[in-house]
Amino acid sequence: MALLMDTRLLLRKVKDLRSLTPRRHRVKEKWAATRAKCPASSLALQHFDASYSAHLGELWPSVRVALLSERKYGALLNNFSHEDVLADLQAKGCRDFINDTDTEAQPYSEEKSETCVEEESNNVPVEKSDVDDQQLSPLKLSPNIKCVVFPRGDLTRFKPARPDIERLLGYYLMDAASVLPCLALDVQEGHNVLDLCAAPGGKTLALLQTQAIRFLCVNDSSAPRTLRLRKILHSYIPKHFFTEKNLRITSFDGTKWGEIERNTFDRVLVDVPCTTDRHSLMEDDNNIFNKIRTGERRRLPQLQLELLLAGIQAACPGGEIMYSTCTLSQIQNLSVVEQAVHLARENHGISVEVVDLRPLTRMFRKTFHFAPDLHLGEMVIPHLAANFGPIYMCKLRRLT
Repeated sequence: MALLMDTRLLLRKVKDLRSLTPRRHRVKEKWAATRAKCPASSLALQHFDASYSAHLGELWPSVRVALLSERKYGALLNNFSHEDVLADLQAKGCRDFINDTDTEAQPYSEEKSETCVEEESNNVPVEKSDVDDQQLSPLKLSPNIKCVVFPRGDLTRFKPARPDIERLLGYYLMDAASVLPCLALDVQEGHNVLDLCAAPGGKTLALLQTQAIRFLCVNDSSAPRTLRLRKILHSYIPKHFFTEKNLRITSFDGTKWGEIERNTFDRVLVDVPCTTDRHSLMEDDNNIFNKIRTGERRRLPQLQLELLLAGIQAACPGGEIMYSTCTLSQIQNLSVVEQAVHLARENHGISVEVVDLRPLTRMFRKTFHFAPDLHLGEMVIPHLAANFGPIYMCKLRRLT
């Protein structure tokens, strides 16, 4: 017995058993075919270190740590479900961050140093909707959208939602910052709304929670993603809602929407495909930084520009367009908006103004960390105490 134990201990100390295997029976590990020399997530981190450290400066180290840490979720409550989950979640320490806003979030008269933004590429001024010496208008938030989160620093995970008697789930788990573009879009009673890049469906569900939309068009250019979107909607929305009168789900090329339905929608959400920074750092599967997708990644800014232009054309005069991404990249955020505003005027004769979202940042500063000193739009940046985002958003309004 002692001899057997000594033999086992000896084998444990042998680091490479190949030395005990006859040479003719050894098999070389085929690492070149099975193991990436440099994973896509590592390539993404190298890219972000080089680009984001430049424009985020001293903020980048803390944002970097947050991006590489476990993300925080919010639970978007489903008003169509018969399950009363709000009280249960509140008993566990959650709060509805939309209705529990900063008490200081009132209209204010701070002035930005500039009332227009100079487009970096061709020095074309982009007009802002705010004017000097006037108070900014308070945000009008839908009272029906509710999203609960755990307190700052609390990384407690939500349990999976349970179906009610009609098999509808009580809440949808998503990045709570993703609700902000839907809130800021300010959907009113009787509006026609277009969600141009809808999959996977979280923002679509948030828009539907307003219960104010007369007609909602939901589109995604990918047929498989549209199929998954449809399944998600069926898990949260009653069957009678799926009629051509209320809801239309399509899988068209979003860049061509200006040719399909021009001057039609009161509100347009353009949540474009992007480098999805957090996913790119945490997952190697379906990663945009995979070397075989290099061309696709480089084409993203042009695709985003074409989608935003299509959304501008689809909006009716006086309508509003919300552009959003989940990346920190200035090339995919501010630069796209600046180019779209310029090209809409030059190529399509459409003038748009940028709507100031500073009231939004003041209202929700207890829940999210916002990037300082953005001259165009607002951005939620990840922070260890409130690990939401990144989410960039910029609201445009078509002039009549």
